[in-house]
Amino acid sequence: MIFKSVQNYKWINKTVLVVEDDTATIYFLKEILAHTGITVLTAETGESALNICKKNKNIDIVLMDMNLPGIDGYEATKQIKKIRRKLPVIAQTAYALAEDLEKCINSGCDGYVAKPINIFELLAKMDILLV
Repeated sequence: MIFKSVQNYKWINKTVLVVEDDTATIYFLKEILAHTGITVLTAETGESALNICKKNKNIDIVLMDMNLPGIDGYEATKQIKKIRRKLPVIAQTAYALAEDLEKCINSGCDGYVAKPINIFELLAKMDILLV
């Protein structure tokens, strides 16, 4: 896969929901995504992610941490897909085994990135799903 530089992605008028309980990761993603023009919303729990997706129909993509307190990312993704079937969800997880990838796909995720996040891989996957 050939990666473009961050500045080459232009997602003005698009919105991403970053679901992550680690504040350093939220800050990192917000800083990187700011260069693309995308609007960034955040949620720190699966429950709040679900509520935001119910209320905000302008969300174009979700970046979902799979290891969340309370409702985990797998269950949150299943619930989000029940109300917004076509909303793309990219799983973010520190667990990169084949069975983890399968669990992400089975929960409804449309893509997967391992932590620590390779930002170029993430942006390339987002670009495909934001068409």
